[in-house]
Amino acid sequence: MEIQGKIKLVGETQTFGNNGFRKREIVITTEEQYPQHIMVEFVQDKTDLLNAYQPGQNVKISINLRGREWTNPQGEVKYFNSIQGWRIENLQAAQGSGSTPPPAAPIEAFEPANDLNEEEHDDLPF
Repeated sequence: MEIQGKIKLVGETQTFGNNGFRKREIVITTEEQYPQHIMVEFVQDKTDLLNAYQPGQNVKISINLRGREWTNPQGEVKYFNSIQGWRIENLQAAQGSGSTPPPAAPIEAFEPANDLNEEEHDDLPF
């Protein structure tokens, strides 16, 4: 899956636990009628992908949706979702590369067959 938007925030790399698990968050704002602020996390070696990005850039992020189940000490089961990024592309660089998309193919007009008699043509139920 992919999401696109403008970078609002690039967080610092955080390290957790004895094994050195690394996580870094980025927030992008989608460009649609009702813009959404989407937080995407990059983990382990993927955290370094965000070094070249800063707020204001338009990007496309390839993501995986992750979900997990957790039972709290009271025995209640809870569910959590996360959006995990694994690739990020600068859309401005792609647009400014000088390559233009090929022109669209012409749209051919549809002309109905004229071999229908009047009875076949007027058999619609409404």
